[in-house]
Amino acid sequence: MNEQSSHSVAPRKLTGAEIIWECLERLGVERVFGYPGGAILPTYDALTKSRVHHVLVRHEQGATHMADGYARASGRVGVALATSGPGATNMVTGIATAMMDSSPIVCITGQVGSAVLGSDAFQETDITGITLPITKHNYLVTRADEIAISLREAFHIAASDRPGPVLVDITKDAQLGSCEFDWDAAAPRAHRQVPDFFPAPAKLDEAAALINESQRPVILAGHGIMLSGAGEEVRRLAETADIPVALTLLGLGAFPASHALNLGMMGMHGEAWVNQAIQESDLLIALGMRFDDRVTGKLNTYAQKAKKIHVEIDRAEINKNVHVDVPLIGDLREILQRLLPLVKANRHSEWWSQVHVSKQDSAVRDIQNLPDSGHLYAAHVINDLWRETKGDAVIVTDVGQHQMWEAQYYHHEKPRSLITSGGLGTMGFALPAAIGAKFARPEAEVWVVAGDGGFQMTMAELATIVQEKLNVKIAIINNGYLGMVRQWQEFFYEGRYAGTPLLSPDYVKLAEAYGIPGLMVTERSQVVPALHTSRFHAGAALIDFRVEQEDSVYPMVPAGADLHAMIRRPTPLVERPTDD
Repeated sequence: MNEQSSHSVAPRKLTGAEIIWECLERLGVERVFGYPGGAILPTYDALTKSRVHHVLVRHEQGATHMADGYARASGRVGVALATSGPGATNMVTGIATAMMDSSPIVCITGQVGSAVLGSDAFQETDITGITLPITKHNYLVTRADEIAISLREAFHIAASDRPGPVLVDITKDAQLGSCEFDWDAAAPRAHRQVPDFFPAPAKLDEAAALINESQRPVILAGHGIMLSGAGEEVRRLAETADIPVALTLLGLGAFPASHALNLGMMGMHGEAWVNQAIQESDLLIALGMRFDDRVTGKLNTYAQKAKKIHVEIDRAEINKNVHVDVPLIGDLREILQRLLPLVKANRHSEWWSQVHVSKQDSAVRDIQNLPDSGHLYAAHVINDLWRETKGDAVIVTDVGQHQMWEAQYYHHEKPRSLITSGGLGTMGFALPAAIGAKFARPEAEVWVVAGDGGFQMTMAELATIVQEKLNVKIAIINNGYLGMVRQWQEFFYEGRYAGTPLLSPDYVKLAEAYGIPGLMVTERSQVVPALHTSRFHAGAALIDFRVEQEDSVYPMVPAGADLHAMIRRPTPLVERPTDD
């Protein structure tokens, strides 16, 4: 929570709607993403007196994804605003997305008057009941004097410990009513219990002993490294003890891709040698990750030879999927700061030799050096985008094949440089989330990388980009299919492409209809010139990349299979030296 420091101000009488904006300003909120409607109209009327910038979205799902993208790019709480009924229910997918990926957002919804609650009034929906399983906490506020404390607590809960979404549902009469506004009296009642969030010294000693004695250790680097700000501590641990680092999808960027100890991404579409190293390890050090099924594969064959240390702030994740030998519950950065002095300098030459042999045996596509065969592969696009931006852009992806190709071919050096929906896998996420990311980091080069399927789900937010005059670049990986579903149909359903061939509009004309310049690319030789033209255009730009239609993401571990059971490309495009 980023409350602005200010001296105490004498209480004064305000309406509930005015209190909402007063609280947001004091909480350091500069913008909210929203869509007006009847039950939230008093709050929109009070917006005319506020300094907070309101971004008018085209769909309430877009508002939540924008708040989410803002939070992921900045580390601050994002805020979304909607009316009751369908306005609130349209936020559900975005709230669930934020919950699965531990993203701190606060959603404020209007609600029908308290006198008609439960009567099925016009546009009434029990949004607190609906969102109970997908929020850290939620509130139904029926009086003006409850608004300030509810909002302050909501921000505290959203940002503290394991971050996540909080919803505050405020009845219309609470917005219209008046009360004495006392900021100091509305201080949050929720406080973190520090003694419950730090492991005993004996547990730290036990973890250090396992690290010092291990011969084949692997660090599993997750999203929690960025949430905790523990990147430097993780690097020191890896370098001190000479430990290979494997990353989850959401962990990409937490440990520099160019670092000699970086193995690459693990799991379903991770590199074969990374998964093999995990399976052959004698110690896994899981840092801020939750042993998701896309990471572990078949649980009863997962890393059977390895002891396991799990550093995690959410005690509910401990032993939920994978039994661990030493749980260290608490803030990752704080724990590593106390663990590091206990870790001895070490070298694992034999282990690294084994890893390098495994890597050498794995066929890897070198897309950059592949001769032009007349086919345009999505990996060409991603690899060229990485080279053209020098890996310095913020990439916001949708969900599907392009998401995995991005993870494989765009090498992330910095935290918060990849923003993607990992846990929920929400198509339509990229475009609105990129809008939020651009507001959070206006100086950054922000690229949307979306498939033709996901892009069509939220492409109305192009209007938001234009209305807000945002310099967001858009790359559509257009293969004419719902690509990842088609790939599963090819592999597991004998090529029966039911419901996956996809018709798209002319994206260049669509962009131009919104006043955004568009380009179409059909050949490899056109990729770099198109990227260059779009990058150096002063505003938003869109490129429609017409890529190979039936290309697949390799390697792939089938869902629920052993990590060794990888499907590889039948004929590798090219072998790449291991030190490339």
